[in-house]
Amino acid sequence: MTATPIYEIVRPMSDSTILNYLLFLPGFFLLLKGADWLVQGAISLARRMQISDLVIGLTLVSMGTSAPELAVNISASYQGSPDLAIGNVLGSNAANILLILGVCAVIRPLTVTDSTVWKEIPFSLLAAGLVVILANDLYLNGEGRNVIARNDGLVLWGFFIIFFYYIFSLARNGHYAPDDDMPESGLSIPRSVIYVIVGLIALPVGGHWIVNGAVEIARAFQISESFIGVTVLAIGTSLPELAASGMATYRGNSELAIGNVVGSNIFNILFVLATSAVLLPLPFSLDSNIDALVVVLASLMLFSFLFIGRRNVLDRGQGVVFLVFYIVYIGFRYSGG
Repeated sequence: MTATPIYEIVRPMSDSTILNYLLFLPGFFLLLKGADWLVQGAISLARRMQISDLVIGLTLVSMGTSAPELAVNISASYQGSPDLAIGNVLGSNAANILLILGVCAVIRPLTVTDSTVWKEIPFSLLAAGLVVILANDLYLNGEGRNVIARNDGLVLWGFFIIFFYYIFSLARNGHYAPDDDMPESGLSIPRSVIYVIVGLIALPVGGHWIVNGAVEIARAFQISESFIGVTVLAIGTSLPELAASGMATYRGNSELAIGNVVGSNIFNILFVLATSAVLLPLPFSLDSNIDALVVVLASLMLFSFLFIGRRNVLDRGQGVVFLVFYIVYIGFRYSGG
């Protein structure tokens, strides 16, 4: 990439552009505060309603923190920007594992339940593998181009329904029983619900402000749409997951942190990407294939690390490996790979 002359960067800005710049930093405050409210309310509801924190993380929190990805992808689909839609989802999933779990593991080693190791993480790996299989029509079926078509989106929706049926059946049958040693939250049920609702509103709004400001900055330097999707949009829309999982880790709640990331990755592919494909078939480029393979590799690394060293524990050293791999991946994409 060539540097952009400063006289091309400094140009008259519209009112909306100025507003996006002004809301960039306040978006971080809203994002972090919203994550704190959401985690507090979700944990409180989990304790009082006898639902495990892992189920809450895999469902309510993961869907709430994936709201920015959904909003961005619907907008990108309607505006005819498939590279943004695909790059946002795949880049977010890579960031969720390599960046977010990497940061969380560095903050505090993460203990993972057997069910998550053998069921939820493999399901997220399956979701990533489905993208590679469904998108590569050119290589697998000999068709004219690679595309995630509307029928592929419907297939992904079908797996999304299966996943949610699985989670709620486990919760109903008590397989995810709450930990009796965890203290009850001091929040009342009405206040907990308010915390969750306000958090779910604040997270996507804060993420939206951050993404808008970041996109304006990226476009000022004439960065490609594909790279914006994988980096600026992906990292920006993953900030809710980072804030929520980081806050949960800080509070000593590994189940919520892991459940949020794994559930968000499943939700991103099986619902967000599927919805985008149903709205508008998504051409799948070589760069997108690289991003999809990185997500598959990251999921395999997560599964493998839980058998290396302490069993079912993601240690600080492994978190550092995730972070280094993420830096290398972003550097490779920036270099034009």
